[in-house]
Amino acid sequence: MAGVSPTDLQKALSGAEYPCDSARLRKVAEDNHAPKEVTERIAHLGKKEFQNPAEVSKAVFRGE
Repeated sequence: MAGVSPTDLQKALSGAEYPCDSARLRKVAEDNHAPKEVTERIAHLGKKEFQNPAEVSKAVFRGE
């Protein structure tokens, strides 16, 4: 995903409590003033629930 790094994602999701669904993750990212590219990518993850940050990274960067 061009323009978004794992560090960007980590900063955007700082403070997220898991398990967490994608809607809540997007809200956390918005509250952390994440770049639009990050919040849009999170929004496209669907309504899946994630157990930890590693699952989010995998979904964002590998499209899973």
